[in-house]
Amino acid sequence: MGFGRAPPRGGKVLLCAAGKQAWQELSFNVGTAGAKIFSGPAAEEFGYSVQQATNHEGKWLLVSAPWSGFSRNRKGDVYKCPVSGSRNSCDKLNLQDSVSIPNVKNAIDNMCLGLTLTRMPADGLMMCGPLWGQKCGTQDFYPGICAKLNPLFRPQPAFSPAVQTCGGPMDIVIVLDGSNSIYPWEPMTAFLQKLIPALDIGPQNTQVSVIQYAVNPKFEFKLNKYKTKDEMVAAASSITQMYGHSTNTFHAIQYARLWGFNQNNGARSGAAKVMVVVTDGESHDEAFRDTVIADCEKQGITRFGIAVLGYYIRNNINTENLIKEIKSIASLPTEKYFFNVSEEAVLSTIAGTLGNRIFNIEGTGKGGDNFKMEMSQVGFSAHYSSQQDVLMLGAVGAYAWSGTVVHQKGSIVDILPFSAFEGTLQDRNHSSLLGYSVTTLSDGHTEYFVAGAPRSNHSGQVIVYTFNAQKQSAIIDSERGKQIGSYFGSVLCSLDVNRDGVTDLLLVGAPMFMSELKREEGRVHLFSVTKGILNEQGFLEGPSSTENARFGMAISAVPDLDLDGYNDVVVGAPLEDKGKGVIYIYNGEKETLKKQFSQRILGSKLDPQLQYFGRSLDSYKDLNDDTVPDISIGAYGKVVQLWSRGVASVTAKASFNPNKINIFNKPCNINGRKLTCFTANLCLGAAFRPKNPVGPIDISYTLTLDADLQASRVTSRGLFTQNNERFLTEKAKISSASLCRDYQVYVQVMDESNLVSLNDSHPALLLFQIPFTKDCGSDDVCVSDLVLSVLCCSSAPVLVSANNRELSFEVVVKNKKENAYNTQVLATFSSNLYYSSVFPPETDGVKCTSTQTQTVTCQVGYPALKTGQEVSMKFQINFDYNFNELENKAEVTFEAKSDGKEERPADNKVDISIPVQYDAGIVLESNINFYVADAATPVVTAVKTLDDIGPEFNFTVKVSTSNFPVNLLYLTIALPLTTKGGNPLLYVTNVDTQGGSISCDSSGLVDPLKINGKSYKQSFSEENLRGIEKLDCKSAKCNYMKCILKDTEIKSAYFVKVKTRIWSGTFLSVVLTVSKPGEKGDVPVGVIAGSIIAGLLLLALAVGLLWKVRVCLHVSVLS
Repeated sequence: MGFGRAPPRGGKVLLCAAGKQAWQELSFNVGTAGAKIFSGPAAEEFGYSVQQATNHEGKWLLVSAPWSGFSRNRKGDVYKCPVSGSRNSCDKLNLQDSVSIPNVKNAIDNMCLGLTLTRMPADGLMMCGPLWGQKCGTQDFYPGICAKLNPLFRPQPAFSPAVQTCGGPMDIVIVLDGSNSIYPWEPMTAFLQKLIPALDIGPQNTQVSVIQYAVNPKFEFKLNKYKTKDEMVAAASSITQMYGHSTNTFHAIQYARLWGFNQNNGARSGAAKVMVVVTDGESHDEAFRDTVIADCEKQGITRFGIAVLGYYIRNNINTENLIKEIKSIASLPTEKYFFNVSEEAVLSTIAGTLGNRIFNIEGTGKGGDNFKMEMSQVGFSAHYSSQQDVLMLGAVGAYAWSGTVVHQKGSIVDILPFSAFEGTLQDRNHSSLLGYSVTTLSDGHTEYFVAGAPRSNHSGQVIVYTFNAQKQSAIIDSERGKQIGSYFGSVLCSLDVNRDGVTDLLLVGAPMFMSELKREEGRVHLFSVTKGILNEQGFLEGPSSTENARFGMAISAVPDLDLDGYNDVVVGAPLEDKGKGVIYIYNGEKETLKKQFSQRILGSKLDPQLQYFGRSLDSYKDLNDDTVPDISIGAYGKVVQLWSRGVASVTAKASFNPNKINIFNKPCNINGRKLTCFTANLCLGAAFRPKNPVGPIDISYTLTLDADLQASRVTSRGLFTQNNERFLTEKAKISSASLCRDYQVYVQVMDESNLVSLNDSHPALLLFQIPFTKDCGSDDVCVSDLVLSVLCCSSAPVLVSANNRELSFEVVVKNKKENAYNTQVLATFSSNLYYSSVFPPETDGVKCTSTQTQTVTCQVGYPALKTGQEVSMKFQINFDYNFNELENKAEVTFEAKSDGKEERPADNKVDISIPVQYDAGIVLESNINFYVADAATPVVTAVKTLDDIGPEFNFTVKVSTSNFPVNLLYLTIALPLTTKGGNPLLYVTNVDTQGGSISCDSSGLVDPLKINGKSYKQSFSEENLRGIEKLDCKSAKCNYMKCILKDTEIKSAYFVKVKTRIWSGTFLSVVLTVSKPGEKGDVPVGVIAGSIIAGLLLLALAVGLLWKVRVCLHVSVLS
């Protein structure tokens, strides 16, 4: 309340009342007093996730410890912590041994149960162990496991949507050569004893039969003879050699086909058929080969051929015919189904590899190598949608860690295929980790599904999708992160701010977002949502950029925390405050969030021992029955429960008696003086949310008289009689009922009889000046002659790159005449530059500031640049190129000014224009899949299949772009297809491109002979390649393939994959002298020539491509 300096009549009295709750500091309505802290084993990662739960026994926090069992194992478990009462310890639920899948070999030692905890309908919960594994033979798969918890927190039957079928039934018949040439025999049985344990033996899985042959075949045991591995291994170890002078291999294969896979001997209808043939010599019945192998093909028998070369090597016999025959037995492609060993003793060394290849037939049915859901880790994230009653489960390991999402509704499981997200992810390296986080959005009618892929393109991605009428997934929108390594999309939170059933915001966490100071500050991006389309709305203001925080590592929606009708959000920053951790609270407003936090709570203030406070959050329930949701926070080895408080809106009303001040009426006697006075009646009340608070609240309030006085030197004429001051502070207990108090105020009025009237014809305001000495001659007018010179780079175009983005100017300012006061150099620059710094620093007479867009002002030699003075001889102003604005020239205009009169302004201005070229930063890499052309490989002149040509020889060229988009790139690849002598070297079978708009002209290069079952006769001529160190386009004949890349994106990769075959017929064996005197050895020319080709391709990539393409890029890249 106060009096302004006004005439005696018509003055106003102003009252100001300001108050705060006695407990309130820099916070809102989440209390820190009374925080309850639960402790658990930190080594088990107790606190990794937390969920609020209720049942008939009370209210609880369920806290995961996914490494429970550490260090013996990491099975994982969940603890329950009682919210009510004084106990701050938790009880382990011991769930780790209660979660399994029936009829499957469970591997639970490291399943990390509880890594995911999520809310389910009817106050239910679900837990997942994404590293739950199952054994299929010798293979370990990790499809993940989940289980719902009943109200007593006991697990319901577990489920694993991606559980693998271990191939189903398989019948394996092993055909062993027992002829005289096999010596010794023990390695043959050792081979069986090592192979059989690697198989998934069982009546419903794999059965094995062994047939031994020489002249005639016989059963050692049939498919249905033994049911366990131990029985079978014991039987195999007791097999004795039959001996025989003939090796009738194809009669034995025919016998195995007819009787080994006969149902009377234990074969099962529908079981996969596999035959393993082991022999050490050429057959005596080769005439039957084509007929027998054709019959096996018709019957669908997959055949492995194993050649034991010991007898041939010991007797110096050429192995070529033997290898050729066993390859003809093996299924195609022979590199997967054919083995050879140098002697019997090393036969067992291939048992493990053979077992794995047999298993691949079991697991995929095709003998493939690509992982689909075997390592999917389903349950890495989870979200339940009540709108469609569907459970979303993230599967980050699916499709070789590209990831996917599993939808489960009741007993129906829908695993989204790789193709569903392939085009959107553009996952070249199979590492997007799609499904790291999942959630849903709703427009009131349609529900949209959201999945995060934090490693997509290294910068992270969020994908929004739905399902069409045919129940096929359809991508609606996607957003990529702005910074590599930020883990954008690792955390998702959908928010219906105004509680109308329509999603208003999607919050996307990027907890590893790096600040300019190279700290993992973290960032939470806001996206508004319209029919599933995301529109970026900036980001939340959180921690300082000066320290690591990982802000956004956990985000939780709060149902109207401050009781204003809008939902709110809490965000964790577990690394802030030197790893102690901090949480931030943001309040909703209409259809968005206030970006400035309303409350910041430091873990160290609650418990100095806390670490990583804010690593997990839940804020869905009211746990103390005050109708306000409470916040639960996970830390390292601890969980903290904070209690939210009700909100009071305090109101104050003031009335005055009398309602006007009459300075002639002086009813009050103050210290013996008659003074004007009045009574101020202040009534305080409060509106509470929720209603019916427990007792009144304590507030402190301050009354101020003459509250509108602007200057402290002005004295208030109103004072409280209570303390003779203009300020009065009191405390009160207020409730919904009004509390009224009276305060008497007296008015100090000067005696008008002693006042003198001011002459109103005289000015009320007088100004006086004292000038500065200008030292500018007798006329006191400063006429300066500033001379500005600017030195820069040469007139040649500047090549800008990520490592060369600075542009510097050397500026010299001189004054040839009278003093130039307030001298300034103004630099106006083009949009592809921004101001960086000045040198020397401010203390040396130059101070530069940039307050306007594209302008920097440098104050030089303040206060005056004297006659003939040159400031520090020169100063340097530095700019950086703006990569967001790519112009073909950089322009800067410098102008020198002062407060005086300029004699010759023509030399005060310098215009500089610099041609700019941008270094595309194109990097070429190669990845070669190299095979040695073995000299023992038979030469096929009548070519019918690609295998007849020779082994595969594949390579990939990777073109990586940098910080600038490029309109057009030309890539030339030299391929050495023939030698100088005309012998074929390489045969191109396929050219594939990946990564966007890239095309290669491979016409006439790919499969020019159209080899597809038709016989083509290829001849070879003698040619000596000895002495040629490298085959380049001078020493061999090259064909050229030209590729064009259009409109490349920044920091992207483009691939050209070339598949070829090496012509085996070009290589022959020669005898070379080796280093030891008197010794000779066979060295396959294929090894020599293969090395030359490897050198050739590396040369073509490293020299031909890099050098030539760089030249081509320099000429042809348009930006």
